[in-house]
Amino acid sequence: MTSDQAGRRAENLDDAAETAASLDLLLSDAALGMLRRFRPDSSLLRFGWNLARQPGRVARRAGRFATDLGSIAAGRSSIAPSPRDRRFADEAWTGNPLLRRIVQGYVAGGAFAEALLADAGLDWRDTERSGFLLRNIVDALAPSNNPLLSPLAWKALIDTGGLSAVRGLRALASDLATSPRIPAMVAPDAFEVGRDLAVSPGAVVRRTEICELIQYEPVTSQVHRFPLVIVPPMINKFYVTDLAPGRSMVEYLVSQGHQVFAISWRNPDARHRDWDLNAYGRAMAESLDAARTICGAEKASICSLCSGGILSSMVAAHLAATGQQDQIASLYLGVTVLDQATDGTGAGTAAALADDRTAALAVAASRARGYLDGRTLAEVFAWLRPNDLIWNYWVNNYLQGKTPPPFDILYWNADTTRMPAALHRDFIDIAMNRALAKPDAAAMLGSPVDLSRVTVDAYVVAGIADHLCPWQSCYRSTQLLGGDVRFVLSTSGHIASMINPPDNPKARFQVAPGGDAAGARHPAGPRDWLRAAQTVSGSWWPDYSAWLAERSGGQRDRRGRLGRKEFQPMEPAPGLYVLDR
Repeated sequence: MTSDQAGRRAENLDDAAETAASLDLLLSDAALGMLRRFRPDSSLLRFGWNLARQPGRVARRAGRFATDLGSIAAGRSSIAPSPRDRRFADEAWTGNPLLRRIVQGYVAGGAFAEALLADAGLDWRDTERSGFLLRNIVDALAPSNNPLLSPLAWKALIDTGGLSAVRGLRALASDLATSPRIPAMVAPDAFEVGRDLAVSPGAVVRRTEICELIQYEPVTSQVHRFPLVIVPPMINKFYVTDLAPGRSMVEYLVSQGHQVFAISWRNPDARHRDWDLNAYGRAMAESLDAARTICGAEKASICSLCSGGILSSMVAAHLAATGQQDQIASLYLGVTVLDQATDGTGAGTAAALADDRTAALAVAASRARGYLDGRTLAEVFAWLRPNDLIWNYWVNNYLQGKTPPPFDILYWNADTTRMPAALHRDFIDIAMNRALAKPDAAAMLGSPVDLSRVTVDAYVVAGIADHLCPWQSCYRSTQLLGGDVRFVLSTSGHIASMINPPDNPKARFQVAPGGDAAGARHPAGPRDWLRAAQTVSGSWWPDYSAWLAERSGGQRDRRGRLGRKEFQPMEPAPGLYVLDR
């Protein structure tokens, strides 16, 4: 493999990583299936109607497109794909006159479709919905996906004496046989949890029907007094925070003297259909109590990701409402959307695809089954970024007959879990009703949820390239929480922004004045915040560790063993629940 090929492969994996994760607003599509999104709907009808009302503009667009096609056929066109478009990186796409014209025609056709979408003058929701369908059609029609045109497919066929075609057909049949029916992004045996991933030393110190609590082994002689409890999403395995050595947030925080615990949720099935937000909130509150007891600390900090951040915010509001907020030292929210506003300001495709009728049908579907299958959710995510998560692997797996390269984040993403029907219902209700943005509109463990009463210091991280939880939506948390908030904008996407080790040479993040005890509150609008933000080179992990240390009660000597009398260590980390499929 040449250095250029290695670089392109790394960029492909980074792009895929930025799109691999969960999003509560898509839980409805996951319950009903993704094919329904490719059927014409009222948004597409309004798109056609708006174009029909302006025939002159459409005719001019079509005329320019026809002129472009004529120039392409005559060999006089300068139209070319973006230099960043890796689909056409092979020299044959530019060196072969026929292939060059085919690519130019494809690029011109895509631009024509986008121009028509802009000319239609639809509102943001119809624009996103119609654009989702149009872009998927355009992406699917890319000549790079065509086995008869793809130079990569022909080269593989010649180099392997035809074996690439056999391997590709075998891979296609295997992927179509089981859900999710999309190209495999990583081989199922590429990693082993507990051997390659999730290897930070520790032990399960508490186990209930719904979760395990893992305590990690300290590695420093002095530790911070207040422990940190990681609350992962309820639709993913917890070890996204403990990937391979050198890429593990748990490993890094432990090395900085923090006492780290992690909740590992059980993979539920139909027997657990009634587990709702209250059940998970109770389990989280009990885990916080256990961590404080084990460490002999009066407070514990919370580090939560995505939907785990929604749960953590609601539990924090419950503790505030019941006079127990002094048990929380700080709150971390990673790529978490608390206010699912759908006014089009940074809301993105995910919000546009949500509607009341779809939500009601989705709740009924998961109630009938007893759970939401995480594999169907993975399919929904993939079709939001088809070039990175569908067609990239279509070419690699089927046209070239290759095994996808091993990548830890994509392995974690494929290691899906189910979601109980009751929790699925609660998340959809909160999203559709914007319940967390309205004081007392939601409840947790019998307490009305008012996030303005959560006055502990908070550290909020978002990804500027996150298309699942747009950073503008994450930013709204600075206006909802009642305490001092440090908002950090990473330069990556949804999950890549979380996996941000200090030795990453591309790592950057942005911060702005305000949001802490020494400054004013953050401005109401994300654009105003961005104008004032400054870029900091490096990972935000050290920044968070230092921020957390200031709120962790000083240091003391580490204890000689894990657990306590009532919380005896059981299985070594990563425990048993994470292995359940």
